[in-house]
Amino acid sequence: QVQLVESGGGLVQAGGSLRLSCAASGRTFSNYAMGWFRQGPGKKREFVAAISRGGSGTYYPDSVKGRFTISRDNAKNTVALQMNSLNPEDTAIYYCAATTRVGIPITPEKYDYWGQGTQVTVSS
Repeated sequence: QVQLVESGGGLVQAGGSLRLSCAASGRTFSNYAMGWFRQGPGKKREFVAAISRGGSGTYYPDSVKGRFTISRDNAKNTVALQMNSLNPEDTAIYYCAATTRVGIPITPEKYDYWGQGTQVTVSS
C-alpha cells in the first residue's frame, strides 16, 4: 500500500502559476505510475496529467496541454504538477493518485491509491 499527501494548493490570480507536490510513502514508489486529477464544484473527477513509472512518459488532456507539466523524483518519492497560465476554470480540488497498472492510465477507476486533495482557486 502507498500513502499520498498533496501540498502546494492555494489562491492565485488568473495568469499565475502554482506548483503542487505529492509525497508518497509505503511501497516502492517507482512501482507506481502516478496521476493528477481534479474535481471542481458539481463536476466529475477529471484527468489532468499522468507519468509513467520511470518518468519517461507523460500524458495530458487538451485542456491543460502546454500549461501543466508533471514530473517525478523516484529518489525522493515525490511527484509534482507545475501549473502555468492558470484560469478560473482550473479551480478545483487536485488529487494525486497512484496505480500499479502498466502504461499511463487516464481514468480514475484505474488508480488504486489517492491523496486527500489540495484546493486550487484561481480568481479572475
